[in-house]
Amino acid sequence: MKQLLLDWGATPPQSLDNFVVGKNTELLALVNDLATQHSTSIRPSMITIWGHAGSGKSHLLQALHTETKGLLLTPKHAVSEFAWSADQAMYLLDDCDLLSEAHQIAAFALYNQVREAGGSWVASANQAPAQLKLREDLRTRLGWGLIYELHGLSDEEKLDALAKSAESRGLSLSPGVLPYLLTHFRRDMPSLSAMLDALDRYSLETQRPITLPLLRELLQSGEATTSL
Repeated sequence: MKQLLLDWGATPPQSLDNFVVGKNTELLALVNDLATQHSTSIRPSMITIWGHAGSGKSHLLQALHTETKGLLLTPKHAVSEFAWSADQAMYLLDDCDLLSEAHQIAAFALYNQVREAGGSWVASANQAPAQLKLREDLRTRLGWGLIYELHGLSDEEKLDALAKSAESRGLSLSPGVLPYLLTHFRRDMPSLSAMLDALDRYSLETQRPITLPLLRELLQSGEATTSL
C-alpha cells in the first residue's frame, strides 16, 4: 500500500481557540482575560491550575505562552532559566509537581520576585497546592493566589466535540468511527482533532468515505510508520 500521511498523528498548535471548554468555562474566561490584558496593561494575577494528566494544563500554558510571549518554564529547563526579568510580565510554570529540589528553590525565589514586581504567574500541577509534595515554602506560595481545578472531558463530551468539529468541516463519518477512534487512539483532544484532519486528507487521497475500515487502515499505517 502506498505510504501516506506520515504526519497523521501530528499535534496541531495549542491555542485558546482549539481548547475544548467542557466544565472549565470560568477558567477559560480568566485565561482569555489574561491573554487580552497582556497586550495592554496586565492585571497582576497569581494562579495555580491543577488536574489529572491529559486534562489540558499544558495546553493552556502553551496557549498563554503563544498569546503573550510569557516565559514558559518546565522541570526540563535549567535552574538558571528560572530568572526574573524586568522585561517579562508573564511567567508560566508547567508540571510543578515534577520539580527537583533545586528547581523548587529557584521557583520559590522567582515567585516572590514576580509577585513583588506586580507581574503575573500561572502554574500547573497534578494536585491542588495543599496536596503537593513540594517544599513547604513553595507549596504555600502556590496556594496564595487563585486555584482552579481543570476538569477533564468525559468520553461523551469528547465525542460531542469531535462530532461538532467534523460537522463544521463538512465531514461525513460512518457510525462507529468516533467511538472506535476514542478507544484505539491517544485520548487527548489535540491528538484526536489531528486524527480527524488526517482522516479527511486520507479520504480525499484515496477517494473513499470515512468508515471504520478506512480508520483502521490509517491507524495501522501510522503504527507501521512510527515503528520504523
